[in-house]
Amino acid sequence: MLDPQLFKKDIELLADRLRDRGFALDVERYLDLEQRRRALQTETERLRNERNTRSKKIGEAKARGEDIKPLIDAVGDLGARLTNLEDELGIVKSGLDEIYYETPNLTHGTVPVGADETDNREIRRWGRAPEFSFQPRDHVDVGEVVDGMSFDLAAKLSGSRFVVIHGALARLHRALIQFMLDLHTTRHGYEEFYVPYLVNRDSLTGTGQLPKFAEDQFATATDDLFLIPTAEVPLTNTIRDSIIDSADLPIKLVAHTPCFRREAGSYGKDTRGMIRQHQFEKVELVQVVDPRQSYDALEELTDNAETVLRELELPYRVVSLCTGDIGFSAAKTYDLEVWMPGQQNYREISSCSNFESFQARRMNSRWRNTVTGGKEFVHTLNGSGLAVGRTLVAVMENYQQADGSIRVPQVLRSYMGGLEVISHA
Repeated sequence: MLDPQLFKKDIELLADRLRDRGFALDVERYLDLEQRRRALQTETERLRNERNTRSKKIGEAKARGEDIKPLIDAVGDLGARLTNLEDELGIVKSGLDEIYYETPNLTHGTVPVGADETDNREIRRWGRAPEFSFQPRDHVDVGEVVDGMSFDLAAKLSGSRFVVIHGALARLHRALIQFMLDLHTTRHGYEEFYVPYLVNRDSLTGTGQLPKFAEDQFATATDDLFLIPTAEVPLTNTIRDSIIDSADLPIKLVAHTPCFRREAGSYGKDTRGMIRQHQFEKVELVQVVDPRQSYDALEELTDNAETVLRELELPYRVVSLCTGDIGFSAAKTYDLEVWMPGQQNYREISSCSNFESFQARRMNSRWRNTVTGGKEFVHTLNGSGLAVGRTLVAVMENYQQADGSIRVPQVLRSYMGGLEVISHA
């Protein structure tokens, strides 16, 4: 959530900045609600003061033995008027909160201005795309050759956008998870967490998925709980309603979880294979930092995610998302895109974002500034380190051989009991 003072200070300037990211702030509605809020607040406070004054006079009159019924009747009428005003004020404040919670973050000055993904800016590339002496298959065909992946069986069990993986391919999927967790905990300094896969409404509101993206969440109606769309939600919310000592920053957390998304609005996109699923696995990185270090932290977190790809020797590129493509809560985002030979294209495998104080303000998460002595909002960051399913897809496509078998990346062989090649049993 943006600082409400930004709305009050210069609403037209704020609207102009938000326009760069394709968001039309309803200035007229905000100004109308804010004008009504001020008027109602003033009148409410006036009536409260008047009620307090009259109540005091009732006490004094009672002490003198006077008839206080007329005074009590007057206060009763005042109380009813005050209740009506407070109810109206509550409705107006709810309208303002709706605007605050549905307004996206402001982007950092280094974010390229653009309308959509075609305006994203490539920052760097690593590795070279493999050359094959044969026409490379996509992961669906490779999975069919090694008999380790079934979308038909998943459809029988659950429906579309699910997969069943089994045998050596399932072990490779698990090996990727273990490798990523070991890398981030032993070399990058993250603390591993196991977190709930169901979270409450406050948690999703804190990280920005609610209320704006309710349609993309899987919900349990009876308990008002939601399946997590990413481990970012429970990990980041561990600091909700907290005041953190500066000595405890930065906080670096990692967790492996399944993720659940309805993929609302993605009808017809990536319907083949594992690229866009309702259920998938991720190893998620979260950092909570001193605001003065948050952009250095973004570079570090991005490099942590890149290290996974370098260790796996998967070619990739890093792009800075433009204002029209960046996520709702982010101030700046780098996407890591891995080369997929079967698709002859780079595909996103991680998004690494700095949210600045946007999430912290929604969560009421602060730190003690030892210099100023004040309590300020922390900055939060997160990134996939990495999306496991898409990493499996990248390994299958980049390490495929002419007969459809898959070479196991060197760094994963110890997790695979020394297995070097996955082929049909």
